[in-house]
Amino acid sequence: RHAVCIFYLVLRALDTIEDDMTISLDVKVPMLHEFHSYLYQPEWKYMESKEKDRQVLEDFPTISMEFRNLSKVYQDVILDICHKMGVGMAEFLEKKVDSQHEWDKYCHYVAGLVGIGLSRLFSASELEDPIVGQDTELANSMGLFLQKTNIIRDYLEDQVEGREFWPREVWSRYAKKLSDLAKPENIDMAVQCLNELITNALHHVPDVLTYLSRLKNQSVFNFCAIPQVMAIATLAACYNNKQVFRGVVKIRKGQAVTLMMDATNIQAVKAIMYQYVEEIYQKIPSTDPSSNKTQQVIASIRAMSLPGSPMASRHHYSPIYLSCAMLLAALSWQYLSTISKATEEYVQAGEN
Repeated sequence: RHAVCIFYLVLRALDTIEDDMTISLDVKVPMLHEFHSYLYQPEWKYMESKEKDRQVLEDFPTISMEFRNLSKVYQDVILDICHKMGVGMAEFLEKKVDSQHEWDKYCHYVAGLVGIGLSRLFSASELEDPIVGQDTELANSMGLFLQKTNIIRDYLEDQVEGREFWPREVWSRYAKKLSDLAKPENIDMAVQCLNELITNALHHVPDVLTYLSRLKNQSVFNFCAIPQVMAIATLAACYNNKQVFRGVVKIRKGQAVTLMMDATNIQAVKAIMYQYVEEIYQKIPSTDPSSNKTQQVIASIRAMSLPGSPMASRHHYSPIYLSCAMLLAALSWQYLSTISKATEEYVQAGEN
């Protein structure tokens, strides 16, 4: 628990530096490269950030002290991932995501490495078998599936903020500029581009199912499975949906809570994945350029997730567990609703 908590706070601090557009590149790039070394500098902190999460930089001595109190096996994992992520973030500060290969590479740096680091922590704790931490390809896919889902869903929000994460290799076949996809006259081409990227993301689902099938600890399973089922539900809501280019597409609060309560074993997760890829399958337009590829990847997911037996019974938890789960869902959706409102106000202001 402590190792995962400190891992999160360290990466939150690193990410805050990357996100802060007020820091010049000649300052930011060396900071990203050297950030891992600050973990062993008891006094290091950064007081110039204007980001909303700047507290993690201002109070970094507290975080680094707790980091140094962790077992060395945990320190080594966090240090290594922090170093690799900082170098990767610096690389993409000075270039845009062009090819699909670079899209995978960017997502690896900002999310795949998180999956790899967490997996190594799970194995180091001996809560999970060594293979979980050793199989970096599956762990990387866990991160890529979540990151690509966020990038796809957040098209409009990122446009508002002046960020571009959709790969040029894909969107350039549908528009001259990525921002053109938000224009009403381009909506049909925009949706086709959206569907192609969702199809790309779905290719990670078989790896996700294989990874989750190896987990033995209930707490670790819940921690890993819940974001993945949220992601497939989000992709199903976004698929072939014009609303992605007009506002924020989100799954319902009750749906989110149900997913959190159900995703407690591999058979239940397979059933959930099967349900949502079927939902996507039913929406595939026959005229969509990616329709064949979408059908093919769904067929491979079906083969892995076909319910061979009735869905395993839901684990029973104490009321406090369910209360916490529902509170977490409510807080998450409050945050998403705030983002949605801000984006809609921005769009309306632009129209006026």
